[in-house]
Amino acid sequence: MTAVPTFEELFRDCRESAVHLEMRDAYMKSDPAYRDWLADVAIDPADRWGDWLALVSDATRRGVKVRRARIVSEPVSRYIRFEYEVTDGLNIAAGEDVRWLPRRRATGITLPGNDFWLFDSSLLLVNHFDGEGEWLEPSTSTDPHEVKLCADAFESVWELGVPHADYRIV
Repeated sequence: MTAVPTFEELFRDCRESAVHLEMRDAYMKSDPAYRDWLADVAIDPADRWGDWLALVSDATRRGVKVRRARIVSEPVSRYIRFEYEVTDGLNIAAGEDVRWLPRRRATGITLPGNDFWLFDSSLLLVNHFDGEGEWLEPSTSTDPHEVKLCADAFESVWELGVPHADYRIV
């Protein structure tokens, strides 16, 4: 069995595009940054996620187009409010383009069962979470059917999504 490449390896090897679809209303509630945010502790993305910012910034400087789409229930959960509040200093600062799609507008879209990253339209990194939103080991796929399903789903969400600069949380 081949080992799953690390996220860092996938980003460093990426040449054209990296797209990420998020469909949960909460992730990693044990995350220290989220817990600090809940406690009104100031969060500096450069201090909390410096390695990630450098990794994604390097990719965007190389010309990799990085896009993230989030399907969210409204009114949003506290976790989504947290994500929204750190998006400018984290995702946008790293060079990502981010859109938000209210879940009510996603009914007509065929969606995969899991969140994912799709690198260069050919390699899927499938994110798995337990029922509480805690991260589990990812898996990868190059299966053409799975890649197409995820690519099509992402583009459909992207087309209907609201750019981060225009989205207002409810």
